[in-house]
Amino acid sequence: MGCDRNCGLIAGAVIGAVLAVFGGILMPVGDMIIQKTITKEVVLEEGTTAFKNWVKTGTAVYRQFWIFDVQNPQEVIINSSTIKVKQRGPYTYRVRFLAKENITHDPETNTVSFVQPRGAIFEPSLSSGTENDTFTVLNLAVAAAPYLYPNAFVQVLLNSLIKKSKSSLFQTRTVKELLWGYTDPFLSLVPYTIPTTVGAFFPYNNTADGVYTVFNGKDDVSKVAIIDTYKGKKNLSYWSSYCDMVNGTDAASFPPFVEKTRTLQFFSSDICRKTSVHFTSSFSTCKS
Repeated sequence: MGCDRNCGLIAGAVIGAVLAVFGGILMPVGDMIIQKTITKEVVLEEGTTAFKNWVKTGTAVYRQFWIFDVQNPQEVIINSSTIKVKQRGPYTYRVRFLAKENITHDPETNTVSFVQPRGAIFEPSLSSGTENDTFTVLNLAVAAAPYLYPNAFVQVLLNSLIKKSKSSLFQTRTVKELLWGYTDPFLSLVPYTIPTTVGAFFPYNNTADGVYTVFNGKDDVSKVAIIDTYKGKKNLSYWSSYCDMVNGTDAASFPPFVEKTRTLQFFSSDICRKTSVHFTSSFSTCKS
């Protein structure tokens, strides 16, 4: 009885030791296999998992807008009063849902080039109102005209066209018009061939952004999706500092094995500059 008990304890200890040794060996081997598989699959080339997801992003990407509604337009016009505004929003649109086009691989530089079709779909469930909500805002065409054409004779002509079009320093427009474009009545009367459509992001829908050239990560996975050039340039000449540099990703994807201490950089063509994000904290949701 005692012998059986001692034998059992010894056998259990031996088996536990053997399992511990195998675990110590297999864990780093398993990590190595997993890392090798990930390194292979994140490369942006035909046949990899990452390439398929990169061509057409499966994760929803949203863009939100907050707009300032002028509360006292007449007081500003008549008495030059301080403008009072009220912030409203967000108005949310889904973007980056169209597949990349004109994809061209360059094996010599380990890069891939493409253009990104643009589109925006309004998301009512993530918005505080509808696209038809109206705002009183500055009339950009009327406000900019005197500064663009300071000649006295030209300004007399412009003022007559502004009155004829019944335009003013402020105007009321819908969210959709302000963001994606509207035909300005004042500009439509100008006797020259000029664009008559005004909008914060006009033109956007049915256009394409690019050409982007990014690293495919074949020689270095830490460079996956990092932008090499945008429209053939590494700098845009819009900013006087490092903000003018084109680097980081397009924010739709990032290289693997990212640590929390790493600063993620991305480039936005809408604001013609790069920006960055830093990890601050994690959160979790609990269901009762």
